[in-house]
Amino acid sequence: MADQTGQTRAARRKQQGKKTKKKKKQPIWKKIIKIILLTLLILFLGGAAVGAYWIAQAPDIDEEQLSVPFASTLYDKNGDEFANLSSDEQRQEVSFEDVPDLLIDAVTATEDVRFFDHNGIDLRRIGGAIQGNFTGGFGSQGASTITQQVVERAFLSNEKKVSIKVQEMWMAMKLERQYSKEEIMEMYLNSIFYGNHSYGVAQAAETYFGKDDLNDLTLPEAAILAGLPQRPTAYNPIENPELTEERMNTVLNLMVRHGKITEEEADEARSVDIPSLLSDDQPDPSPYDAFVDQVRKEVNEKLEDVDLDSDGLKVYTTLDPDAQPYVEDVMEKGDSNPIQYPEDTQGAMVVLDTQSGAIQAIGGSLNNESNGFNYATRGTPQAGSTAKPIMSYGPAIEYNQISTYYQLDDEGPYEIEGSNPIRNAGRSYNGWVTARYALQQSLNVPAVKLMEEVGPENSKEFAENLGFEFESDNLDLREAIGGTKTTVTPIQMAGAYSTFGNEGNYTEPYAVTKVEFSDGREVDLTPESEQVMEDYTAYMVTDMLKSVVSSGTGTNANVPGLDVAGKTGTTTMDSQEGSPDAWFVGYTTNYTIAAWTGGYHVDEESGETSRVPLQDTTLSQQMFQQTMSHLSEGIETADFNRPDSVVDVDVEKGTNPAALASDSTPSDNKVTELFVKGTEPNEVSERYEELDGVSGLSGSYNEDNNSIEVSWDYDADSEDDVNFDVSASIDGGSMQSLSSTSDTSMEISDVEEGAEYTIQVVAESGSTSSDPATTTVQVPGENEDEDEEEEDIPGVSGLSAEYDGEETIDVTWSYDGPSATFEVSVNGETQNVGSESIAVSGITPGDYDISVTPISEEDSNVRGSSSSTSVTVPEEEDSDEEEEAEEEESPEEDDNESDSDSDSESSGDENDNGSNDNEDNNNNNNGDDSGNGNDSGNGNDDGNNNDSDNGDDNNSDEPDNQEEQENGDSDSDSSDGSDEGSDDSEDEGSEDVTPQNEDNSGEDDSTEEEE
Repeated sequence: MADQTGQTRAARRKQQGKKTKKKKKQPIWKKIIKIILLTLLILFLGGAAVGAYWIAQAPDIDEEQLSVPFASTLYDKNGDEFANLSSDEQRQEVSFEDVPDLLIDAVTATEDVRFFDHNGIDLRRIGGAIQGNFTGGFGSQGASTITQQVVERAFLSNEKKVSIKVQEMWMAMKLERQYSKEEIMEMYLNSIFYGNHSYGVAQAAETYFGKDDLNDLTLPEAAILAGLPQRPTAYNPIENPELTEERMNTVLNLMVRHGKITEEEADEARSVDIPSLLSDDQPDPSPYDAFVDQVRKEVNEKLEDVDLDSDGLKVYTTLDPDAQPYVEDVMEKGDSNPIQYPEDTQGAMVVLDTQSGAIQAIGGSLNNESNGFNYATRGTPQAGSTAKPIMSYGPAIEYNQISTYYQLDDEGPYEIEGSNPIRNAGRSYNGWVTARYALQQSLNVPAVKLMEEVGPENSKEFAENLGFEFESDNLDLREAIGGTKTTVTPIQMAGAYSTFGNEGNYTEPYAVTKVEFSDGREVDLTPESEQVMEDYTAYMVTDMLKSVVSSGTGTNANVPGLDVAGKTGTTTMDSQEGSPDAWFVGYTTNYTIAAWTGGYHVDEESGETSRVPLQDTTLSQQMFQQTMSHLSEGIETADFNRPDSVVDVDVEKGTNPAALASDSTPSDNKVTELFVKGTEPNEVSERYEELDGVSGLSGSYNEDNNSIEVSWDYDADSEDDVNFDVSASIDGGSMQSLSSTSDTSMEISDVEEGAEYTIQVVAESGSTSSDPATTTVQVPGENEDEDEEEEDIPGVSGLSAEYDGEETIDVTWSYDGPSATFEVSVNGETQNVGSESIAVSGITPGDYDISVTPISEEDSNVRGSSSSTSVTVPEEEDSDEEEEAEEEESPEEDDNESDSDSDSESSGDENDNGSNDNEDNNNNNNGDDSGNGNDSGNGNDDGNNNDSDNGDDNNSDEPDNQEEQENGDSDSDSSDGSDEGSDDSEDEGSEDVTPQNEDNSGEDDSTEEEE
């Protein structure tokens, strides 16, 4: 005891510390488990709270909504309702007892195999869906049972949200507690939309198969009905039998997998031909079906999991309430229609707003006879020659900056290695032609060569920017003429061409502007515009396409008073002659219209459809013309605005490369073409450049040395090196060159006595020469009677004539002889004067031949020798248009004189349009896109410009049987050098005379082109 008490405090502490056990630490994994469990508990409680909130927000189950689907309402561009889909649909209801087990098995195997076992939700399907959503994202896999589908369709939106899914599962279980499985299946089968205006399985069986009793359905028919609800438009057996067959096979496979049928039964069902199952009696189409079809297509493509027929949507569209019914009237067959459609003809038409791309109207087929098939949006014809602006001319301007004058060699068929050569439709070729002329006449060879120049890869990029789609990255050159496997629809073509009319801005054609859901949400579906080409490309293509309509292959589509641009196109058949497709795509600044017609024959016995040639390939042009005329009534249609990036230039025809027209270029050899600013030509053509002629030409006989002395005046620039070629003829013989001199006078020696000399002087500088000036001198004879010699009086000397620049020619001369008056002849019109001068007034541009003869005052029968001179009055710059207008009104030209002019113009370095002076080639318009239009830009473009595009190359355009006279082919005005209707009376007291201008048949007198 004492020992214990005697221990020190330190010893006691030490002893107690030895007895105390050390406390162990808790393992880390236990802490993690506790944290996870706690987190899960919190999440569960939080999720339960959120779930409870979502469930509390779920709508009540309304029995009325379970039986009546919520169809959508469509509004036009003014906001007025034009279609209520529920009122347009047909519906029948059926009780569960009337539904055969075969159909129930097909539906459950496809949609919900454990339908009769679960309580509204299928946990196994939910697990599979969760796994799929982890790999594919939320919403990629669904697990909705038939009960959930009934709930969603009746009460909920189609948004892919967790809250919606929770509400859907809760309401499905709630629905299962209130209704039996049989009642829920009945709700499902009566409310589902099966396509083709049919709600409910009973209505669908009657619509597609003509069966009123569901017990009469066969296995393939039941499988088709079970598969339709997933995509009722796509799997419509009337429109898409191939897709229907694929879906039917999927349903049959599921039925085999779940033990509903045997493999043998499935094989037998798979062997059935789908069209053979369909009823011949199809429901009448509803108004605006083609437009509604496009609305469905856009809604399905742009919005996920939206059902236009059951989601109660408000759909605002671009439909024009004036354009749509008019389009349907134009496409209605009947005697009252000015367009008469032959048998075996189908058609389609699309109207767009050129500026916005909004679809104003759609005509899907003629008479709506296509069993609901919409050729405007789902047809697959080739483009024919409507591809040329998109594949050749547009890309060439965009990437190579060619002009509308750009020269293309249309020399003959274009050979392609390993393939048939490409030919022009009429098998005629024109040599060098302008890009404008080649497109205007739809020539195949130039289009293919141009695509090769610009590069197929550039053509592909350009076309894809306009909505075209190609199967291959490597394009065949025949794409230039629309003769490959590439197919297009009228709605695609309208979208592409509207870009040219909208300054190069492309907007994908659209019918829906916005969608409003039943819960008030709105989605804007208006597409954005995109600049896909330069403004100069759009304008220059448009300007060339205006030539197509005014004087090319598209004249049947012309609308008087409107600036219309457009292009024709036809295709060919391998097995027979003729065109199975004919296009016209055109536009103004307000509207773009794509019209297509096709030849289709339906065999009455088999019901099979085959392609046949069209009986009239101008129908599409007529459809365009009628519709554009109506739509443009009462509204202003502006012309296309030329951008600052484009300039117009007067080019001389036949120059290659382009050269500017000179002041001397005849007006009918000038053409105005478009160039990208900065690429226009700078060189001026020297082909028609002329020197000024000599003036004051006179000649007199020198008796002392038996010679004729000739003199003239010439006003030349100091830089001009001018010589004068002097020629003479004796007594009306041929002109013989005497000498070339730089002086302004010369002497003709040793002249023949009694002969009349006509002397001609031409100014020359290099290869350029002036118009000739002439004068006449009579040499006296040695055998004349003495009485006559005494009575002879001398001729005048120093005869000169000068134009004063103000509509007057001053004529002067000298006379040294007995008293005499003077007979002055101006272009055959005479006037007697007493003085040694005269002022000829009222002068117009042209050549004037002037002669003066002295007449004895004592004996008027005594006349001196005549002296002659000539003067040329140049054209004034501001008189071109007046002269051209006068020339257009000139009488029928002399054929021989025209031939002479043509030979003269073609004898130089340039051979217009590659033709060898062929003035009168036959214009054969029996091919497609034929027409002997003008504006080749090469002068003599009167070759066989036949462009039917209906050759080997699947690309021809239809003929308009229109004959056009090409620039440079007009005959010249003929004249005999005098005017019989002029006043020949003498006025002794006047020294003024106003002559009739002689119409000479040289190069300056060719008439203006016949427009």
